[in-house]
Order: sequence, then structure tokens, then C-alpha cells
Amino acid sequence: MIADLGTGAFANLRRHRAFDAIDAIVISHMHADHFLDVIPMRYALKYGERTNARRPQLYLPPGGAEMLRELVGAFARESGDFLGDAFDVRTYDPRDALHVGDMVVRFAPTAHYIATYAMRFEAAGASVTYSADTAPDEGVVALAYGTDAFVCEATLHEENEVDLPRGHLSAREAGAMAKRATAHRLLLSHYPASTDTASLEAGARSTFDGHIHVVDDGFTLDLGG
Repeated sequence: MIADLGTGAFANLRRHRAFDAIDAIVISHMHADHFLDVIPMRYALKYGERTNARRPQLYLPPGGAEMLRELVGAFARESGDFLGDAFDVRTYDPRDALHVGDMVVRFAPTAHYIATYAMRFEAAGASVTYSADTAPDEGVVALAYGTDAFVCEATLHEENEVDLPRGHLSAREAGAMAKRATAHRLLLSHYPASTDTASLEAGARSTFDGHIHVVDDGFTLDLGG
């Protein structure tokens, strides 16, 4: 299962897994940097060399299917159903748990510019919570309570922390949310490429004393370790 499939994610996925081995994709919100690589994955599923005929389940937030179909309308001339040819397109209800095989996914709305949903993935006694895009939000903290790994965005520099309505966190705020959630590990993500990762860790360390990882492409975590 994949949580979000934004710009560049599909190329990274192919370094580690066969693209036709993916059973489900869950999209947190309809900003392009979180879903755009659904399109290259569709072409791979449609025309690439495959070992099976599975159509991965593509779970979109309410209204997401309509938005995505409108976006890909320019490509639809080559296919009667550009998305449906490759994916089993579904809309999740963020008020309910989603069951995919042995995985249970629970949602919480976040504080972002459009409707966005954090996700908590639970299977085999372990849990990973993904903040998606959010400003400080106690609903996301509640969703992450006691999680084994809290994958949390850290988009903003400290000087950008303002009281005006906004949709992102600093590393310090991510650490504070992880502390309130009593998360076992904090994985900082969704930060600008130019960011000094040592400063990110230092910011999170000022508010959270658990394990902190500044994650990048290729990062892996053994939840049993």
C-alpha cells in the first residue's frame, strides 16, 4: 500500500518494488505534489511489462475522483476510461476506517488549505501515522496517539511560524505534536530540498526527546527494531 504518490514518487517506487505488485494507493488530498505520479503509474500499468492483471485500488478523498478525471481529460481520447483502465478508482469516507487486506487505515482532517486527511495505518500490531499536509492540529495528534512512527511534515522555517491561518508546520511544531501524541518515533518529511537537515533535527529535538529521523528518498524503517 502507498500513502500519496506525488511528483517523483513513482520513479523511487520502481527502485524498490515492481509497480504491478502494489495493491492500493491512498491519496490524502488533491494537491499535485501528492497525487501527480498516478499518471505515469497508469501508463506503466497500461503498457508496461507485467506479471499480473491486477488493477490497484486507488482511494481518493471525497471529490477527488471528479477532480482527477477532469485533469486527465486531455489524455482520455486514447481510452474510454483513462483511470479505470488501470485502477479500481474508489472514494474513501474519512469518517470510517478503510480495510485493505490486513491493513486498517483511519483518517483525521488536517489544518490545510483544502480538505486533507492524515492517515493512521495499522497491521500486525504496528502503526504508522502520516500527517499529510497540516498546520498544528489536535485532531492529527489524537490520530497519532501512541503510534510507532509518526511521519510528519516540516515545511516551514522557524521564522515562518506565524499566527495567521496557514497549512504547514515547522520541525519544532512537528516535534511538539509528536510529543503530545507520545509517538515512539518522529520521521520528518515534506521539507524543501534546500533545507539544512541538521537544523530540522535540532528544531524537532527542542520539543521531542524520542527517536527522530529526517527522511529522504530510500529511507527505510524496521518497526520491529
